[in-house]
Amino acid sequence: METAPSPDHTAAGLTVAPGPSMDPKLAMALNVHNCPGVYALMLGSGISIASGVKTGWGIVVDLVAKVAAVHEPDDPQAGVRAAAAPETWWEETFGEPLGYSTLLEHAAPTPAARQALLAGYFVPEDGEEATDKAPTAAHRAIARMVKRGSFRVILTTNFDRLMERALAEVGIFPQVVNRPDQIDAIKPLAHSQVTIVKLHGDYADLDQRNTPTELETYPEAQQKLLERVLDEYGLVVCGWSADWDKALVRAVEGARSRRYPMFWSTYGALGTAAQRLTVQHGAGVISGLDADELFTDLEKRLEALDRMSAPPISRDMAVAQLKKALPDPLRRIDLFDLVQQHTLQVVDATADQPVLGDNDAFARAVEGYRADTDTLLHLLAAGVFHDDGTHDALWLRTAGRLATTRSTSPGSYQDHFEKLRHYPALLATWTMGIAAVLAHREEFITDLLTKPVWTSPTDSRRREEPSWYLNPWNVLYGDSIHFVSHLEDGGRFRYPYSRLLNAAAREPLRAVEPDNRTFEAASARFQFLASLIGMDASHDWHRNPWPGEFLLDHWWGYDDGTGLAAEIQQEITTDWPLLRAGAFAGDVERANAAFTALTNWRAKHPQW
Repeated sequence: METAPSPDHTAAGLTVAPGPSMDPKLAMALNVHNCPGVYALMLGSGISIASGVKTGWGIVVDLVAKVAAVHEPDDPQAGVRAAAAPETWWEETFGEPLGYSTLLEHAAPTPAARQALLAGYFVPEDGEEATDKAPTAAHRAIARMVKRGSFRVILTTNFDRLMERALAEVGIFPQVVNRPDQIDAIKPLAHSQVTIVKLHGDYADLDQRNTPTELETYPEAQQKLLERVLDEYGLVVCGWSADWDKALVRAVEGARSRRYPMFWSTYGALGTAAQRLTVQHGAGVISGLDADELFTDLEKRLEALDRMSAPPISRDMAVAQLKKALPDPLRRIDLFDLVQQHTLQVVDATADQPVLGDNDAFARAVEGYRADTDTLLHLLAAGVFHDDGTHDALWLRTAGRLATTRSTSPGSYQDHFEKLRHYPALLATWTMGIAAVLAHREEFITDLLTKPVWTSPTDSRRREEPSWYLNPWNVLYGDSIHFVSHLEDGGRFRYPYSRLLNAAAREPLRAVEPDNRTFEAASARFQFLASLIGMDASHDWHRNPWPGEFLLDHWWGYDDGTGLAAEIQQEITTDWPLLRAGAFAGDVERANAAFTALTNWRAKHPQW
């Protein structure tokens, strides 16, 4: 048994006792956030229901029915009768108590046969859906919270490997304890990134405990490890009914007055044993949520608390440092280091964002990227607005560095998640583009949308300009955008892209432009200019506008010759800042052709 010290509870944050005055979901989130690594999870079969994996007892019943069918082949009802009372049937038939090991020996006499038999319950077979027997949303949310350090110990009565698979998806390979003889050799819990204690064993282990008799007691070493976890850690219970696991119930009952609150999630009504345990320990009971809902909700709340925890003063101090360094030629290195530091922090943070998942995961990734880029966006907004062009190379270098977050191809991904890795670069470009319009520095937009070239990791010959690879269509790819940016009643915006991006850029630009209408007008103008550059792309299939609300009549204009389109058309002369900076190869006719192409595109897509 390990003898290393337990988690440093003296350094843990303030705990919040659950009670009638506070929603237990909120109390749980506050406690887990305040005390990272101090709460253990206790997971039962309820967490795996959505995967289609049977419970341990369910597999026992199924195997007994199969043994009965083989044992009495002439009786078509033998399996049904055995499944109705498996322990009774087994004792009457074989003259011994039903046990997992002996059951497997009858069902599959050789190790290879046992492995194949058990794998059928846990490994997807040909023809099954990709979601069958796969980690659920709950498993994946837990894995992400383990990665962020929220949980370090997982007790489970399940013997599937769904939790291990979910952790592997985020690059974590847990310490797994599924037999008592492993306990003396394990790394101390406080020193392991995460330890999974499989109280009933692993599905491929003949020492599993599944029958009621087997669940009466635990081996001594396992009992001591369990008691230590119950004594030293807070507890979040999910998917465990407490109806059958008598040894586990006694262990929880025997735990002394808890140092940290207990939270118990139940989808339906608590059973007698569970009611007794929650009352004994003053647990906060979370009712009406399944495992997927519980853990995805907890993850969102922890992320919200993270954002609140980031001290605005550090961001404001960074902007103040930038403003001091910006006009001073002797501090150009300080300026570079400041922007570089926050750029690299964003690049490092992108590695923690998912590359696959559902709409909830996509929404969290969008929010996560925005939170990660907050300080950098404030720096870029102030920098581009107050700069006179002296440091344009630094701003362009930053945009190019952010674009390299897609310089490698993840091994397993979904297209809309993989493309979203360019979202920090798009946020930076969108913010700097609006700042350039507000500062009357539109020549900078030419370089911003043409120079930081990106090379595809899958094809080194594909060298693309920002006007294409940062087109919001390509970054916020697919229908998931409507899950993130939508009307209050759930309806869809015509242009959710610019809605989302304007919301993300508004706060960083508020210091340089407090008036909302002026900000929105600058944004519409930037979108129009970006679209003109996009319509001038060298490849036909790259010629697309940036989808945004500038295409709506109240910005574009009407037939009376007023509005943004008429304004920009009149500006397209040899003195136009974009042409002077090299856009459209400095050719007025080419700029006018791009304007005509954009106008025609809008006419062909009036309802888009």
